[in-house]
This record gives sequence, structure tokens and C-alpha cells, in this order.
Amino acid sequence: MSELYEGERVTGSQPPDDGSEFARTDAIFRATEEAVRVVIGNGGGDGLRAAGSAYPQVWARDAVITGLGLLSHQTDQGTGLLKGSLDSLAACQSQLGRIPNHVFTANPETGLQADTVFAGAVDASLWYIVGHDVLSLKLPDSRYLADRWDSIANAYRWLEYQDVNECGLLEVHESMDWADLYANRYNSLLPNVLWFAANRSMARMANRLGRAADSYRERAEDIRFKINQLLWVGPEIERQYDWIKKHRSEWETPARLVDTLLVERPYYLPYMAFRAYGDRFDTLGNLLAVIFGVADARQSDRIMGYIEEAGVNHPWPVKAFWPPVMPGDEDWREYYRQYNLNIPHQYHNGGAWPFIGGFYVAALVRAGRSREAHRQLERLAEMNRMARHEGEWEFNEWFHGLSGKPMGNSSQSWSAGMFLYAGASVEEGRCPFFGEEEKW
Repeated sequence: MSELYEGERVTGSQPPDDGSEFARTDAIFRATEEAVRVVIGNGGGDGLRAAGSAYPQVWARDAVITGLGLLSHQTDQGTGLLKGSLDSLAACQSQLGRIPNHVFTANPETGLQADTVFAGAVDASLWYIVGHDVLSLKLPDSRYLADRWDSIANAYRWLEYQDVNECGLLEVHESMDWADLYANRYNSLLPNVLWFAANRSMARMANRLGRAADSYRERAEDIRFKINQLLWVGPEIERQYDWIKKHRSEWETPARLVDTLLVERPYYLPYMAFRAYGDRFDTLGNLLAVIFGVADARQSDRIMGYIEEAGVNHPWPVKAFWPPVMPGDEDWREYYRQYNLNIPHQYHNGGAWPFIGGFYVAALVRAGRSREAHRQLERLAEMNRMARHEGEWEFNEWFHGLSGKPMGNSSQSWSAGMFLYAGASVEEGRCPFFGEEEKW
């Protein structure tokens, strides 16, 4: 992005729909340079480390999310770092096709090892598929993709078996996505939005390789329909009870329950379980629903409006979940107390995360709120500038949801990478890799 700056404005971009312009500011320019420095500095022989000394491993989700920023920014090292990360993950793929949550080299003599602490993390395999799709858009030919196809297909097959009741959506244990100390569970939002994206990615990759792609695209549409039937409560989506009774009768009781008790919500519910549901705002799940196109324009407008009205984007963009789970709530877990992390307004439980802030800026662009996206990009730059102790441009992991103070580890790859992606989204007036231009 920085190489396009000329004078006071970025050249080569169209004015956003609302009449605002992407004007260069010192904060955005400096944050872009610092973000590149952090991400490239976190590169290593195994790929993209999640965060320097604090997280020296290659984490599947972190690497791919950071890769979105690197490839949208078009750094020379971007494709190599994402490719190296995917290669390391592939080297530790299980016999059944599962991609590990993260990999690391504990001893050079033994080589790469797969994580067993979060071994069931379902989103690792989902991001693995999306990551190969995005990477292949930047490669000069399809040879790498062809070589990787069997590994990608095996990860996809493992994911198919995570739909244990064959309803078309994934059933996921709690704490088995990015929020790995949080009690979302069963038919939860984020994994299934990523399942939609993974099928779109499979279709796009199959097309590039001359393989049959229709089944993936059809499944993606089926997933979109079912996410909207199960997890949206409001007049934007008509609940089709006749279809539910005929095809998915186990959904009828929880669906009628939320329609009766909640009536409507301006966002997707975080999960639907066996005759139970969650009623909190899963920020990342809702933002990806906007960016990937699970949500239509009316739903997107309600989601983005809620973030502003409820203050989910304060003190910084943006809180991970809202409102926080309090001790005694049904979704409270005693493991939230571990390391003093998930107590209210901290970490996943209402803390603010810069990497989600990058997706927030991109979703604002997708929703046609370009002026607000530019404003939030400025705030995101200031957020990333802050340091927990001394110095600046720390690109911290997460911030307290009330005080706004940084409380996580520094030099986070995805905090820096998603600033690059946010900047590219504002500059181009679209969400790179996930638009009509790339046949998404």
C-alpha cells in the first residue's frame, strides 16, 4: 500500500460510494510501515510466527489472517511467508486430514511437531483451505495448487466429518476456534461462516485446476441458507418452519424458542445448541459474515449499526464479544479465570483485539460505510501504536474493554497483518480476495 502514496492522497483508487476520499495521514502511513516491519520480522524458517518470542509457533489461523494483509499489501516476501506457513502445517497434517492448530520446532533434530493442547481446533483446517485459495490468486500458475490439492481435499474431508448429524453445518466443541477459552459450541457462528468460505474457496480452486466446482458452490449456498435459518432472528430472514419440520426437525424447538423470547436481534447469534442458544454478539463471526457475503445488505447494515450503537467499537476497534459473560451466567466457565484472562472485559470476554479491528474496517467498506471505515482505520493505527510498558508501535495482542490499556503480548503478526488488510480495503473500496473481481 505504501508504494502507492503520492502527495496527499493515494492514487489509483475510486472515490467511495458515500463521497469520502482516502486521504493519507501520517498515522496511517507510519502504521503501515511499522506493520510491515513487525510481520516481516516475525518470519522464520517454518513460516510466519504468531508473535516473536511470545508465540514462536506457526499458528494456522494467525498465519493465514496475517497473509491476507501481506498479500493485499503486495509485499515481496508475502507469498513466500504464507507458502512457508502452509507447508509447515501440511507437514503435520494428521492421517485423517486434520490440520493442527499450530506447529513448532522444539528440537532441530526432531523437526516440526503438531500442537496437542488445542488439537481439536476446527478453524485451523478451515483457514488452511482459505489460505491456499488466497495464495493461489497471487501465484503465476497453478502448479503449487495442483501439488497441494490432495492435502487440501483431505482437510476438507475431515471437516465434512465434523458435521456429526449431517445437517449441513459443523458441530463444534466449545473453545475449539480462535476463541480457545470461550464457551461457544455446537452449531456456532464463526466455524460455519468459515465453512461457507471454505466451500467458496474450494470452488474457486477447483475452477483453476479444471476440476468440478459446482458441488462446492452449491454446498456454500446451502450453508448460507442454514446459517440464516438457524442463527438469525429478525424480519430480514423468514423462518421457514415447514422446511425445518420436514428436513431438520431438531431445529424447531430452539428456533421457536428464540423467536418467542428474543423476537429479533440485529446480529447473528453466536451458537445454537441442543434446545439452547447463545445471545451475545460474536464480533468476528458477524464481521466475516458481512465480508464473505453470508449476510445480505439489510443484515449487514443492522450488524454494523449495532457495533456503533452498542459501543462495541469503544474504547478501541473492536471488542471480541459483547456483552461480557459474568460469573453465574449460563455460559460462564471456571476456566475463564485461568491466567486472569477471560474475566469480564478481558481477553475473549469483552477485550478489544486489533486483528478483529482490521476485519471491522474491511466490513465497513463492504457495507458501504467508507467514511466510517477511514475513521476507524485512523483509530486502529493509534491502537496499534500503543505500548504496554515503554515505546510505541507495539501491535499488542488485546486491550482491556473498559480502560483501553494494552494487556497482551507485543509484536502480534495478525494485529499488524490485519492493519495492512484494513488499509488495502479502504484504499481500494472493496475487500481484497472476496469480491466479484476475484470471482468470489
